[in-house]
Amino acid sequence: MSEKEIDISMVKFDEKGLVPAVVQEENGQVLMLAYMNEESLKKTIETGYTWFWSRSRQELWNKGGTSGNLQQVKELSYDCDGDTLLVIVHQTGVACHTGTYSCFSGRRILPVGDNAPAVINQESDGLVTVLNDLYDVIKDRQLNPVEGSYTNYLFDKGQDKILKKVVEEAAETIIASKNNDSKEVVYEMGDLWYHCLVLLAYHGISPEQLLSELAGRRHGASYHKFTGKTGVRPQD
Repeated sequence: MSEKEIDISMVKFDEKGLVPAVVQEENGQVLMLAYMNEESLKKTIETGYTWFWSRSRQELWNKGGTSGNLQQVKELSYDCDGDTLLVIVHQTGVACHTGTYSCFSGRRILPVGDNAPAVINQESDGLVTVLNDLYDVIKDRQLNPVEGSYTNYLFDKGQDKILKKVVEEAAETIIASKNNDSKEVVYEMGDLWYHCLVLLAYHGISPEQLLSELAGRRHGASYHKFTGKTGVRPQD
């Protein structure tokens, strides 16, 4: 398609000649927000891969052109006012320059209302970082299969296989505990947590959602108070 054949007259650029572009993975997860000018939008349409305008460097940039984390465009649309773009892509590798799957990975939630989820400090909670990093690898395997990958084997076999492995690893963790073998407990629980992360990825659930649930319990959310055999939650 030549440049003169590309009609983008329906897109409204701001006073700086830019339009925000929300980039979303095929599975529905939001990956990033960037800006396009007229030239980068046309290059995106021409090449089938995302091009943006860097406001900091004041230059065009092809997402993944250097890192290899390319975004192949599957669908490109504009909103009702024509002043925002939605780019559905197939993401190769990770989307964020920090090395995470999405620019919205990590606990950066602003509290809203009385039911705001408990916030976990991404910098101080080392476990959070490890879980997010491992989940990012699992998601990358799901989206970009690697021959011989055990993770891809699980996704290929489907939900029943993943659930079977969760049950097996839970049972092996129980056995290790009954044997009072601390080393085996750590090893088997590592297997259990890994397979649980695969299950989360299968359902499109992020670790942040699980961690928010756990954080709510840590802070004594009333829903999670122990009920005992009666099933009635005790009063404060």
